[in-house]
Amino acid sequence: MKFKSHVMGAFLAGAMATTAFSSVYAADDTIKVGILHSLSGTMAISETTLKDAMLMLIEDQNKKGGLLGKKLEAVVVDPASDWPLFAEKARELISVNKVSAVFGCWTSSSRKSVLPVFEELNSLLFYPVQYEGEESSRNIFYTGAAPNQQAIPAVDYLMETEGVERFVLEGTDYVYPRTTNKILEAYLIAKGIPKEDILINYTPFGFSDWQTEVAKIKEFGSAGKKTAVVSTINGDANVPFYKELGNKGIKATDIPVIAFSVGEEELAGLDTKPLVGHLAAWNYFQSVDAPANAEFIEQWHAYTKNDKRVTNDPMEAAYIGFKAWVSAVEAAGTTDTDAVLDTIIGTTVPNLSGGYATVMPNHHITKPVLIGEIQEDGQFEIVQQTPAVVGDEWSDYLPDSKDLISDWRKPMSCGNFNVATGKCGGKGS
Repeated sequence: MKFKSHVMGAFLAGAMATTAFSSVYAADDTIKVGILHSLSGTMAISETTLKDAMLMLIEDQNKKGGLLGKKLEAVVVDPASDWPLFAEKARELISVNKVSAVFGCWTSSSRKSVLPVFEELNSLLFYPVQYEGEESSRNIFYTGAAPNQQAIPAVDYLMETEGVERFVLEGTDYVYPRTTNKILEAYLIAKGIPKEDILINYTPFGFSDWQTEVAKIKEFGSAGKKTAVVSTINGDANVPFYKELGNKGIKATDIPVIAFSVGEEELAGLDTKPLVGHLAAWNYFQSVDAPANAEFIEQWHAYTKNDKRVTNDPMEAAYIGFKAWVSAVEAAGTTDTDAVLDTIIGTTVPNLSGGYATVMPNHHITKPVLIGEIQEDGQFEIVQQTPAVVGDEWSDYLPDSKDLISDWRKPMSCGNFNVATGKCGGKGS
């Protein structure tokens, strides 16, 4: 175990021991909160729910008296699944609307688009979706999973429990799948999987003509070794992908698919019967049996006035990020970015699975890893759950990253400290 794991582990032990959209208020009486999610375009299938979840959380906080004696006011924008537009909308939220923090983005392309804006204007982004790692910014909190909190445990499960020996790494063609699969390929090879037993393929956003690609998967899985698909397909391309698996008669008992971007919300638009037994790796499922989760689901159904609306992992990540921000603002006595950055590290808030999430010095949070099996009703049966795992921003399996750590506490305040050279820098955030 390398040095950075000891640093994070020691910090975690100490940290765990401590612990609706409204525009009716005058500017001085409100604290503005930005919501930056695609409400149109290919990612709307996933991101619209996060907008709704944030509005619910803001409304609930206002019912509790707001924050610092002021009402929270949501400012919602639609970057329309257009990555450059995310940067424009982020700048608008910070410079024009004067928001105190922003909750948003889904794809890594959108996050990377806005990152320099948040750093330039010294504002805060809470990013609620799993990502590929290889990044650490003073102005971003990564409340979704890093690869060691989702992707690596997922392939471990496939190898150890399912006996998988061949892997198809199937992804949408952008930074998250490509970097995640680069890490997974290195990890699998380190685990003794031959390179010829790893097939990597990418398709564009919104891809719909899956016949040829699924045929390739079926052929690759016919070599006599147990084969699985590790899916980093994002957005509405998942709908025709799973339909084509059914059309080709590919069952979970033949070639299981484990997905990192398919949750309850995406399954709500599918005929799940052909998908029963396929898998997903997340840090939360709606089916988690915990009082906190039952309360959250009840609150969600009441807010949406629809008992059929599902919850999902990015919603929990948004929930944790929002609660951590509120706690840090209360501790700081102000929404000032620098003051909040000083108070938020070490903040511990309840998650929805009966445990706690701690904001670590690398601006990631602690998360359990859950493997779920798709059921006919579009929910997941949890087949494995780990204890809380500390998010690793720099991968142990990439040569350029294995010696890097991130620690935003003073005096280090560095996103890429090299433990081998003792220097900060050498790789950008």
